[in-house]
Amino acid sequence: MERGVTRLVSAGGETSGAVVSALGVPGGVVGPEAARGVPWIFTASGLSLLLKSGNFGEQELLVEASR
Repeated sequence: MERGVTRLVSAGGETSGAVVSALGVPGGVVGPEAARGVPWIFTASGLSLLLKSGNFGEQELLVEASR
């Protein structure tokens, strides 16, 4: 966030968990779904997270979410 990042997309359940832990995210508000079972998470610090695990979402989900 110090470099201007406001959105982060992560794939993989364990990877997403590690990212959230490394960022020290204490929690957030569940937002609209980018795909079924894959909602945006909005943190109090202003970071928007899309944490995709398993087989959720279509093949292009991560590309579309990055836009």
